[in-house]
Amino acid sequence: MTNAHPRKAPTRRQLLTRIGTLAGSAALYQAMTSMGHAQGTDFTAPPVLSGAKRGTRVLVLGAGLAGMLAAYELRKAGYHVQVLEFQNRAGGRNISLRGGDTVTELGGVTQKVGFASGNYINPGPWRIPYHHQGLLHYCREFGVELEPFVELNHNSWLHSSRAFDGKPVRYREFASDFHGFTAELLGKAINQHKLDDMVSADEHDHIMTAMRRWGSLDSGLNYSKGIISSETRGYEKAQGGGINGAPIPSEPFARKDVMRSGLWTWLAFHERLDMQTTMFQPVGGMDMIGKGFNRQVHDLITLNCKVTAIHQDDRGVTVTYNDMTHGGAVREAQADFCVCTIPLPILSQLDVQVGAPLKAAIMAVPYASSVKLGLEFKRRFWEEDDQIYGGISFTDQPISQISYPSHGYFSRGPAVLLGGYMFGPAAYDFAGMTPQERIEHALAQGEVFHKQYRKEFSNGVSFAWSRVPWTMGCCSMWSEQARKTHYKALCTMDNRIVLAGEHASYVGCWQEGAILSALDAVTQLHKRAQGAS
Repeated sequence: MTNAHPRKAPTRRQLLTRIGTLAGSAALYQAMTSMGHAQGTDFTAPPVLSGAKRGTRVLVLGAGLAGMLAAYELRKAGYHVQVLEFQNRAGGRNISLRGGDTVTELGGVTQKVGFASGNYINPGPWRIPYHHQGLLHYCREFGVELEPFVELNHNSWLHSSRAFDGKPVRYREFASDFHGFTAELLGKAINQHKLDDMVSADEHDHIMTAMRRWGSLDSGLNYSKGIISSETRGYEKAQGGGINGAPIPSEPFARKDVMRSGLWTWLAFHERLDMQTTMFQPVGGMDMIGKGFNRQVHDLITLNCKVTAIHQDDRGVTVTYNDMTHGGAVREAQADFCVCTIPLPILSQLDVQVGAPLKAAIMAVPYASSVKLGLEFKRRFWEEDDQIYGGISFTDQPISQISYPSHGYFSRGPAVLLGGYMFGPAAYDFAGMTPQERIEHALAQGEVFHKQYRKEFSNGVSFAWSRVPWTMGCCSMWSEQARKTHYKALCTMDNRIVLAGEHASYVGCWQEGAILSALDAVTQLHKRAQGAS
């Protein structure tokens, strides 16, 4: 893409930003915020709630993480809590699929998972950043064992159908070449005094040293084939032992091919705060977190309750629901206050008696469409044949990425990988396919990385969040304008009703958002119950 903007002399700050961008620390940051919010969260400790008025009742709607945490903290504070959940399980979007499970979509299509014992896929959340301290705190408190999740693997693949003749390249090769060519250009520009108006004499040597080391440049400031560059991008013939043990350096890609490929997007992706190491996952599947929360409050939860109306007055809240365990019988539950964690696409369809600002906020936030594909293969060929242990390979094809399991390394027998993870238009396209068609497309596109795909394939399952009846979308997609107009109203208690869930946070699409919103909601409720404003 050509640059149509006239050249301007950059400021010192812009120079440093450019260096940071080229190093992968700032590039495309704003373009990626729709996938989450790259910032640490403000959790320090659970709220200290005391002095609950004896007999005060609270209804919690929804037994996802936000609902279960709200119930846990409110009961601990002395409230009488009841939780109504639409599904026949607690956990909400915190879910793992295993052999024998079924997935029924809107329209009635049902898939039965055929994975071997011990294998699973996480169709919802699947990783936890190290700075999501709220979620990590409760995992520790509730005895949920965690293990590292490998986000970045230098031996994974990067692929663009418009670059390198449509062939995938190793992450380490591309990253080394991109950094090397960038460092060479910058180093030579400085050495040729083209940045003297910005680089002081005392900075010159430091920057030059940094470029040589970061970019694997030789003494002439060149990034080229040799031992130095091969130490980062890898050798054509690896180092060995004995008479023929000498390595053969590898040939870098052409600079023009590297720069125009667009694959540097994925270098920047891993540098975003919410994608940086260390990341975690629960041992045994993401639903171990939901199960850990459920152990604390399972006696408060009534399953199979389809809420149809939420009414309130100055004395309390009345919730009308269909008891699906008993043929859809209409029942009512009453309480002094209500914490509602029902996803907004569902809540917006219900008879909810709240003020105009909150009602407008509920209607203002669309949910993303997302599709995940879990593919089981007969063996771990990505490990055995390609030496890929965890991490992600990226592509510009609709499947977007392949994520390799971060557990069970070196084990024999079948294993499951994430064969596709789509948002936006690609997700809607896949959601419109039959489950068999989704799997077929995933296999065809995955063959770009792994020729063994079809030979080793065993079975698969797809999960289209826009076709899930209890949420009708993956997670909230706030626009900047919607936040300015509606966010405060959505999060502020409306008489006796307060909302919670990832949609009521600045950490959208992450479990941490559910945790932080629940803690804020119960704090507001407690203050209101105590008579505070």
